[in-house]
Amino acid sequence: MIDQKHVEALYDCDVIDNHGEKIGSVKRVWLEDGTGRPMWAEVHTGLFGMKESFVPIQQGEVAGGGITVPVSKQQVKDAPSVHTSDDHMTDEEQDALYRHYGMIPQAKTGEHDRIDGGQDRRREAMRGNEMRAEGTRGKDGRGKDVRDEGAEVTLSEEKLDVGTRSVETGRVRLVKHTVTEQRNITVPVTHEEVRVVREPAKGNAGKAFTDEQAEVTLHREEPVVQKRTEATERVRLEKNAVTEQREVKGEVRKERVEVERDDEPRGRR
Repeated sequence: MIDQKHVEALYDCDVIDNHGEKIGSVKRVWLEDGTGRPMWAEVHTGLFGMKESFVPIQQGEVAGGGITVPVSKQQVKDAPSVHTSDDHMTDEEQDALYRHYGMIPQAKTGEHDRIDGGQDRRREAMRGNEMRAEGTRGKDGRGKDVRDEGAEVTLSEEKLDVGTRSVETGRVRLVKHTVTEQRNITVPVTHEEVRVVREPAKGNAGKAFTDEQAEVTLHREEPVVQKRTEATERVRLEKNAVTEQREVKGEVRKERVEVERDDEPRGRR
């Protein structure tokens, strides 16, 4: 059972429900006037810890930096709101909390049983058990005033880091083939022809009346085809880097903050 010696250890510790689920963290501990017995923990719940709920801790167990209570997280979430501006809880407010959690207190002891009787028995037992907050204002484990501290959350978002990497897109090769083609070339050729030239003779008649012959050799040119190999040109591959603009898309997550408020009217004593 939780008693006065556990009070300092309770601040900011996690509150775990009877199913092992975290409810929230303790921000203030409420004590019974007269006995000083810890009765309720004021726990910040909700998405951003903006809601204050009251959790019964009389039968809680402290272990491993947390406190396990015999109620469910949903019960805490649906608990009635209580005004605590004067650091005291009225009988009516206590009655509403006990009724919500299905408990009845044993007079002047700060303990409770499950409800098995009528409303009159519960009201009679509640008398004299006025609740007060520990100290005049809420304190953390180091005695620091926490009532005036603001609540804050840290928002995060993802950014796109864009870069480039080299990937192979293809290969280009130079392949040399031998191709045979027909060429027609006109070549001038010369040949010799004979013609008879007659002209008057002069001087001695020479060998007269004898058989005689004279001849000449004729020539002509014929086309001769020979082949030789020579280099005509050099072909090579070169790479050039071309820069272009590409649009990339990606999904990023961003956290946004919403404020949950509990403005439901609550009665005052």
